[in-house]
Amino acid sequence: MGPHPAVAAIRLAVRRVLHDILNEQTSRVPYAVHAPAAAHAPYAAPGAPLAPAPQPAAPPAGQPPLGVPTPSRTRRAAVADPSAPLVLVACSGGADSMALASALAFEAPRLGVRAGGVTVDHGLQAGSDQRAEEVAQRLRELGLDPVEAVAVRVGREGGPEAAARDARYAALDAVAERHGAAAILLGHTRDDQAETVLLGLARGSGIRSLSGMAAVSGAGGRYRRPFLHIDRQTARKACMVQALPVWDDPHNTDPAYTRSRLRHEGLPALEKALGKGVVEALARTAQLSRDDADALDAWAGQAEAAVRDDAGRLECAKLYALPPAVRRRILRRAAIEAGAPAGSLFARHIEEMDRLITGWRGQGAINLPGKVVVQRQGGRLVIRQG
Repeated sequence: MGPHPAVAAIRLAVRRVLHDILNEQTSRVPYAVHAPAAAHAPYAAPGAPLAPAPQPAAPPAGQPPLGVPTPSRTRRAAVADPSAPLVLVACSGGADSMALASALAFEAPRLGVRAGGVTVDHGLQAGSDQRAEEVAQRLRELGLDPVEAVAVRVGREGGPEAAARDARYAALDAVAERHGAAAILLGHTRDDQAETVLLGLARGSGIRSLSGMAAVSGAGGRYRRPFLHIDRQTARKACMVQALPVWDDPHNTDPAYTRSRLRHEGLPALEKALGKGVVEALARTAQLSRDDADALDAWAGQAEAAVRDDAGRLECAKLYALPPAVRRRILRRAAIEAGAPAGSLFARHIEEMDRLITGWRGQGAINLPGKVVVQRQGGRLVIRQG
């Protein structure tokens, strides 16, 4: 008898991502990864259907059921070739990331991949350091190695949620560099994606914000999100049937946080007004928007060189001739290159820059975040640190 459907779903999602990582590794490095015999079947192309992984035989009487990891069994399975790629899971101890950790612990040894974990202590709640150590111990009991609990200091820039996110990703980047990890898996689900799309819509930040979170992001594709097509309840069910302990962060239900209000008030209200399927529709919108945004970004990248003069300055007449969506992407990129923080650069800033081209009436310079100044001089757009 196979694993519970929820467990099978999370394992398949992780298996697909591990196959993608192995394909990328083998295309860069001219040597074969030493994997168990079950892993020697040809790797599927990214996104292609995969055959189910071989399931272990039913356990003898008195042993835990299939799909429930035990410390002794998984720790032995985790021993891998030290030259094999290392994949880490970022785990808060919540249902989504614990389900992800369990799936990685199960699938990685079968594909000859080393699996580790990291949990980040943001220091925002009493006892957070002890809780981080408890999560790290759970990851070790799943058989993950190396495992780290990393404490960070959360600043204030951009608000509490953005500051915590920035500190977390900086810590994850540092751990990945220290261990030479090929990738870090993140437990964002389809529900998280729907929330992200709605937050982007509320900000009015354009199609890129509506595209939500990418399945692959970060420098060199470091971050992978296997669960973007899996709902939150499936991940929680997978934890329940595997008897995995789960920690529910009280911040996730605190109405002081925008995402929490959206999760517990906004989305339920939308589903009540529009019917079920809102989350799935928003997730589809994210993918369609991402495809469009990627195409426009590529167009802007190709057009940028043609609108600069010999000194590298942007020529207003040539920018004016471009479609607005392409032109504004070039302006945004130029502002970021000049020192404007991407996270603080909003649609209204780009619109003000755009008016220097499309609605020129001799207006003065524009001040952007990061002390960046934009002004029009002699038919050129000058963007510099003020």
